[in-house]
Amino acid sequence: MVHFFLILMTLINSKQNSNIIFEFNADCAIESWQVVDDVVMGGRSFGQCSLNEDGNGLFKGDVSIENNGGFSSIRLNTKPIQTASFEAIVLRIKGDGSTFQFRVKRSTYERHSYVFNFETSGQWETISIPLNQMTPRFRGYSLDLPNFDQEPIEQLGFLKASKKNTAFQLEIKRISLK
Repeated sequence: MVHFFLILMTLINSKQNSNIIFEFNADCAIESWQVVDDVVMGGRSFGQCSLNEDGNGLFKGDVSIENNGGFSSIRLNTKPIQTASFEAIVLRIKGDGSTFQFRVKRSTYERHSYVFNFETSGQWETISIPLNQMTPRFRGYSLDLPNFDQEPIEQLGFLKASKKNTAFQLEIKRISLK
């Protein structure tokens, strides 16, 4: 009976691990994450992505509205991630109590992203984002296109936007599909 239980737990854990898109830890490829701030448009915001002492991803910085700025983001380009058999993206995060945005692109060549805004509590939490509730946006504007439709994802990321100068911090453990 004990042997059966161990096999069952191994199968459950391997099924859960197979849905992981990215997990931050001491061995992860943190250098694969790219910072894109409003400086690309003349703004003055500054963000960074690093591993903290616990091995979690840390997206932090300062959003500045100087020179019409107001955002900082990080993104990860990846081989196509098939989403057709999944309903949601699940984030294991700890924010600073403010709102962040999770973003995906079907192709790195697409100009628009599919986005979902989420509030953080200041505590570790699991955020489940229904794929069909991710809406198309470009440079902050809603587009007259359908919501995300379970297509492959080639880029994902986080964005912090603000209409006032503000510091931010988002600790990230894992991004997965369910």
